[in-house]
Amino acid sequence: MLTYLVLCVLPIHPEEANGEWMIMEPIKISEIVKATDGKLVSGEGDIAVNDIVTDSRHIQEGMFFIPLKGEKFDGHEFIAKAFESGAVGCVTENLLDGEFKDKFIIKVKSTFKALHDIARYYREKFPIPFVAITGSVGKTTTKDMVAHVLGQRFEVLKTQGNFNNEIGLPLTVFRLNNQHTIGVTEMGMSGFGEISRLVSIVKPKMAVITNIGLSHIEKLGSQDNILKAKMEIFEAFDSNSVAILNGDDKRLFALKGTLPFKTVFYGIYNEACDIKVQKISYLGEKGSDFELVIDQTLYTVHVPAMGEHNIYNALASIAVGLEYDISMENIMKGILLFKPEKMRLDIFQSKGIKVLNDCYNASPTSMEAALKVLRQMDHKNRKIAILGDMLEMGEWAFEAHKKIGENVVENNIDYLITVGYNGKSIALGALEAGMMKENIFSFDTNEEVIKFIDSFLQDGDAILIKASRGMKMESISEHIREVR
Repeated sequence: MLTYLVLCVLPIHPEEANGEWMIMEPIKISEIVKATDGKLVSGEGDIAVNDIVTDSRHIQEGMFFIPLKGEKFDGHEFIAKAFESGAVGCVTENLLDGEFKDKFIIKVKSTFKALHDIARYYREKFPIPFVAITGSVGKTTTKDMVAHVLGQRFEVLKTQGNFNNEIGLPLTVFRLNNQHTIGVTEMGMSGFGEISRLVSIVKPKMAVITNIGLSHIEKLGSQDNILKAKMEIFEAFDSNSVAILNGDDKRLFALKGTLPFKTVFYGIYNEACDIKVQKISYLGEKGSDFELVIDQTLYTVHVPAMGEHNIYNALASIAVGLEYDISMENIMKGILLFKPEKMRLDIFQSKGIKVLNDCYNASPTSMEAALKVLRQMDHKNRKIAILGDMLEMGEWAFEAHKKIGENVVENNIDYLITVGYNGKSIALGALEAGMMKENIFSFDTNEEVIKFIDSFLQDGDAILIKASRGMKMESISEHIREVR
């Protein structure tokens, strides 16, 4: 007799999944054994589970647990806890003692590989298309805009938050159910082979590459290698597939005419792009308008988010929408629904001070984009950039940070506050570009910055706070939000 266990799915609350209760379709224990090529060493019958998780802290009654090994932990140590919390079964690399005879235990060579194998098997149950999105910067925003546009016609499954890696993407796949008619997945990477493994799971037939920047260059060694790693996203393509590429990126545009499938190039400056902006009107914190011609008709598109980089993201979503026969009117409606995620160019006010909170991540490209947004912000007093280290720059770190200092001056920022070792290179770049020494302040820690700004900030100031996620500079923005 087949038993169904109806449960919440993933360590993501339903309200975080666009208000929907995302339940995967039942998958039987025998299917998990087949998918993993594992051996069932404990458990009788063939129940079906509706939830697969990798974090024992999120186990609820009836879930199936996949214990993963990391640099600082081994999920196998939490199998007993998972069973105590109600898990019905697990995969394992180790032989367990006999106290769990009533649980379904599947022996596998690698639990990490098992996670991918189960996700791949489960995805194949759904004959729906997937759009995959990668790039050095802009992946998440583009993914959200594309999902809003496709949502005008389809029921969309999309990557939630930062579930864009070799653990997060399988968990996203497990949220698939029979209501979905298309998937939009973000694919991150730090080295060769990662995107390839993600592609083997979802098998996208359309892909967007936003740009080729310097993110992860420390590990990959060059931008050409970054491009090579990003192009793994095409590995499941056939002659009917479509690549949506940023035509203003010289490395991506160099692919024109070299790929054995359809390419669509979008851009602002390159006249040879298929989707090309005609005119841009920046509207401060209201976002921007831009004009473009589609099928000999002129359209004015409003982007409800600041910055030139968000125009690129909107252009990518337009290209995807047109490929799926969505009208420009509905595409524009979808773009209007976009809202930045927390800590991604999130603007808030605190007692007369306006803060541009962009602490989620940083690269030279995203730093430059954020400084342009600060320049456009409405303010009554000073423009202040609080910038920290961009991580994983390797031998490029000094020049990359120094260039950001030059960008600070180019965008007419009044004061610069830096945090961290490489932040001092930002300060040097600003000083050499002409910023007055008395307008530059450098600190080693966030705590020092917090102490300084308590007496430095004034009503009417507009502030940008940005660095790589590892710098944890959201503590500065939260201090401003809570204390002032």
